[in-house]
Amino acid sequence: MKHGRYSVRVKMILLTFAAIFGTVALCIVLNETLLVRYYESSKQKTLGEVYAQIDRLVAEEGGLDFSVKEEGGRTDTAPEAGGESISEETEKEEPVGGISEEFRLKLDRLCSKYNITTVILEDFVSEGIRPRPEDYYFFGPGGENNQADFVIRELIGDYFFPGYGEKLREKKLEAEMEKYSIFSLFDARMESKYIELVGYLDSGEIILMRSNVESMQESVRVANKFLVYAGLASAIVISVIMFFAGRRFTRPILKLADISKQMSELNFDVKYEVKGRDEIDTLGNSMNVLSEKLEKTISELKSANSELQMDIDRKTQAEEVRKEFLSNVTHELKTPIAVIQGYAEGLKDNISESPEEREFYCDVIIDEAAKMNTMVKKLLTLNQLEYGITPPEFCRFDLTEVIRSVLVSMEIMAKQNDVTVHFEQEEPVYVWADEYMVEEVLTNYISNAFHHVAGAKIVEVKLIPMGEIVRIAVFNTGIPIPAADLQNVWQKFYKVDKARTREYGGTGIGLSIVKAIMEAHNRAYGVKNHASGVEFWFELDRSAESQN
Repeated sequence: MKHGRYSVRVKMILLTFAAIFGTVALCIVLNETLLVRYYESSKQKTLGEVYAQIDRLVAEEGGLDFSVKEEGGRTDTAPEAGGESISEETEKEEPVGGISEEFRLKLDRLCSKYNITTVILEDFVSEGIRPRPEDYYFFGPGGENNQADFVIRELIGDYFFPGYGEKLREKKLEAEMEKYSIFSLFDARMESKYIELVGYLDSGEIILMRSNVESMQESVRVANKFLVYAGLASAIVISVIMFFAGRRFTRPILKLADISKQMSELNFDVKYEVKGRDEIDTLGNSMNVLSEKLEKTISELKSANSELQMDIDRKTQAEEVRKEFLSNVTHELKTPIAVIQGYAEGLKDNISESPEEREFYCDVIIDEAAKMNTMVKKLLTLNQLEYGITPPEFCRFDLTEVIRSVLVSMEIMAKQNDVTVHFEQEEPVYVWADEYMVEEVLTNYISNAFHHVAGAKIVEVKLIPMGEIVRIAVFNTGIPIPAADLQNVWQKFYKVDKARTREYGGTGIGLSIVKAIMEAHNRAYGVKNHASGVEFWFELDRSAESQN
């Protein structure tokens, strides 16, 4: 496995190993360098505390009575350095105590508890007199058979007879108090290190206390070995636990990683299930909030982008419409302008010889100018309607009467085209709309019907009630409009049959005006084919409450 690709669980196990072994190594180093020193310092403090307790107990006892011990021979001179401390007879004598068993038991327990050997003896050493076994009391761990040797050789000779045992011991003063001193020494003969206290009790007796610290070295070695084994066992056990328990920590992390991946793929439906309040749950909740905000932001961006694209499309479409409009206007005006220019030049050059021909030339010029004037007026009307310059003025009027008026005004056109008109509505039908604009719509529909009628040459106008609205339908017999052209007839200058439209002087603007008027009224309009002809329709409100 390459560096940087370890899983979180493996990293946790490795980190646990490192922490355990690091702790074990640190403990071993501290044990080797500081524990013994700390133990010796603690032991010195313990000696001082035990001394204080013994001093108090002896004071409560009223001092120790040495006069009741059996008398024996006493050597009047101290042993020479390296010489025998007592005679064989003295070593075999056993002291007889002059203290109570309860007092002895208290001191034995106290000294044994702290592993301290204690000797209390009379103050005759300062006079250079060697003590006898009956001149001291022995407390703490150790055998009675070894008491005299311990007192004479190890303690008394060392501290009260200069030069004795110097070859056997390396002694160092550690602390010196008012009533006692504490020494550390190494006994080369015994190969052991001791902490010893030498001093006087308040009752006047000499006290000698010793504690072996050599065992501490062995304890340190055993403790270090145990730490290694314990650390290795702990690392194995904890690693196994971490291996299985680590799934509980890594599972939500993997889940969050999967959620973040799906979020990067713009899938915001997935959410983290928050079950608690720990750091991972807090992160999961933050990711849920982030997901919602990202989804909202991206949705808003998409909407803004869509609107922007629509604006661009509308602008592009408007530009195309503008270009097409200019092209159509140019095309529509080019023919009458050319005709007018041609006939005007003919008049100027006196091509016509008779008054009748000159009059014909003038009529043509007037007729083409009228067509141009009509188209310009319609364009202005359409522009005003599309840009809301001329909003509809709603009023209540009789639609039946308006239709009859339009039909009457177009009777001459009907007769010229030999058209039969059917309008059977007799009763008034009142609507709310702009009467002038509705009349414009009816005029465009009926005029188109007259110009495109064929076959039976019938034009039919119908009023169809539909609840709160009424539909006005204008039908003419003839050839149906091709399906591909049905939605295009409302565009400016669009002509299904250009030759026919040109023949009767159509501009292709009429139905665009109808579209603008009906959208201004916010009402429906349309066209549909029948088997025998074409029907154009629009709808109007019958009540004032239906207006928008």
